[in-house]
Amino acid sequence: MATSLNQNSPTNSVDEAKKGDPEEPDDHALGRSRGGFSTKIHILCDGEGHPLHFHLTAGQSHESTAFTTLLEQADANLFDGNNQPIAWPVALAGDKGYRADWIDEYLIELDIVPVIPSKENEGRDTRLVEFDRDAYRRRNIVERLIGWLKEARRIFSRFEKTAKNFGGMIKMAFIHRYLNLAPT
Repeated sequence: MATSLNQNSPTNSVDEAKKGDPEEPDDHALGRSRGGFSTKIHILCDGEGHPLHFHLTAGQSHESTAFTTLLEQADANLFDGNNQPIAWPVALAGDKGYRADWIDEYLIELDIVPVIPSKENEGRDTRLVEFDRDAYRRRNIVERLIGWLKEARRIFSRFEKTAKNFGGMIKMAFIHRYLNLAPT
């Protein structure tokens, strides 16, 4: 059986407007990495492991590409009804993927102490701040949050095609976590 494609159909028009939500990334936060298609979830949480904000990127993108977006979007969402800040971090811990001079400078401008270890190939004496090993040990809090999130089948297997719908499922998981914290 032969199939023909009408070249004049509106679905093949070059001038066709982009379908869907303008907030949806072109790649749907899907990217190629060693394991196939994947999505990175960049999470910001407080010192108790309560999720504050997240940002989705394609699997092959570097961690530092989402850093400013994550902090700026979290900053915009961390205000109460009277437009007063609910919380502001004193220190921010991250793994070596977030280690860059511009990230240290950015955090220091915001009066946040960067708690990010130096990479193997760089001198530790050239850093703007001294590495706080004790504070870094508390980074396991966000790792436990990610581990909890991976237990949700809908999150670890990503059934949703669009990043916006996948983000909605992550928000639902966060809401579920907060509801479990509420006193009964």
